[in-house]
Amino acid sequence: MLPPENRLRRREDFATAMRRGRRAGRPHLVVHLHGGTDPHVAEESAPPPRAGFVVSKAIGNSVVRHRVQRRLRHLMRARLSVLPAGSLVVVRALPGVESAASDQLARELDAALERLLGGVRA
Repeated sequence: MLPPENRLRRREDFATAMRRGRRAGRPHLVVHLHGGTDPHVAEESAPPPRAGFVVSKAIGNSVVRHRVQRRLRHLMRARLSVLPAGSLVVVRALPGVESAASDQLARELDAALERLLGGVRA
């Protein structure tokens, strides 16, 4: 489970991240990243990074979708520390993700975040 302060909940936040953010695609997922801290704002007063997930019906039935979302949430929780404060991240699952191994999903998520963050290791 993601801590409450790191959950993306509002539709407007999802839309902002997906429409205005940068995107990195991989075979099983697409990661959208928007924003971050303004360099003129103190780090401790900036909001924490927030993450959300989009797992459509194209992935499978409700049980499969929730399993995929739990796996992605677990992987993202370990990577919150590399995200800039105030950033919005949306991880969108693509068909085929349900049969991917967890280590493969972790590598894809790391590669997407590294590309979006400009070389910072996830």
